[in-house]
Amino acid sequence: MIEFALLLLVAGIGPVLLAEALLARYEVLAYAAGWRTPTTDLPARMPYARGAEADRPPAAYLVYLDGIGKRRFQDTRDGGQLVKAILGRAPELRVLGQVQPYSPLAHPLGNRPVWIWLRRRIGLVLFLHNVMQIFVAADRRYRPLYNRAVGSQIATQLRLAGYHPGSGIPVVLLSYSGGAQVATGAVEELWAQLRAPIRLITLGGFFNGANDIGHAQHLYRLTAADDWIERAGTSLFPQRWRLLRWSGWGRAVRAGKVTVHLLDPATHVGPRSYISPQAKLPDGRSHLDRTADTIVALIRDQPATAAPADAPTTHS
Repeated sequence: MIEFALLLLVAGIGPVLLAEALLARYEVLAYAAGWRTPTTDLPARMPYARGAEADRPPAAYLVYLDGIGKRRFQDTRDGGQLVKAILGRAPELRVLGQVQPYSPLAHPLGNRPVWIWLRRRIGLVLFLHNVMQIFVAADRRYRPLYNRAVGSQIATQLRLAGYHPGSGIPVVLLSYSGGAQVATGAVEELWAQLRAPIRLITLGGFFNGANDIGHAQHLYRLTAADDWIERAGTSLFPQRWRLLRWSGWGRAVRAGKVTVHLLDPATHVGPRSYISPQAKLPDGRSHLDRTADTIVALIRDQPATAAPADAPTTHS
């Protein structure tokens, strides 16, 4: 009976996975061929950035690339709590959260009529779509195209938010889970278009380590011992293995460009996640508070508890 149930499950999901794999590749190929143009418009009354006013230079521009739950301009897995917590601590920042990390065409998945229909009937499809986009972004055949598409999307949104190329104002790419694959891939295109000082902060980052982040000043890896999804990424992709010292990740580690912060006892998702406002630490802060405090401290160049990537890590 169990075998029959598994067979039915595979038979049902198999065609969906195949369709998703084909659709994920179509979007990046449509971008490369020029069949479709990436959108730059946002919903009415939605600003291109929040935080510091545009009439004076902010301390930094922060671009938030959310995990696989991202499907609209406004969507975040936590209802925007992390961004609000960061802005509450650092109003000198300008924060962009509208970038579509899982759409080379910058077209929100949740706004497409066919996906609205599917979401009401097969919610799993939305999840699988963004998962497949991560693997397309990591695939060596499509990775350069995907990196260029999303890097250009981020650069365009930064310009619309008031960023002036060559101004020297830092750009921080804050990524959650699979957003780290996109963030590391966007570095080269961002540098080419904006000549900006670029820093990366990955939160439970799931990425393959193949992208060259040589033009980034630094990457801060926020992780936890109980984050099995983040650990799966380090095991699944050979480019993250210590033996492959000449991968993009290996070169960054050897150059001292990677530091690690342990946010124990957080988990990737669930009631003890990095962004949980309910889970409490011994000092009384919530996991969300501690994560926001750490991110703001790193942006302000105060990594007091940072450790080299290959050294023992410390708690924040």
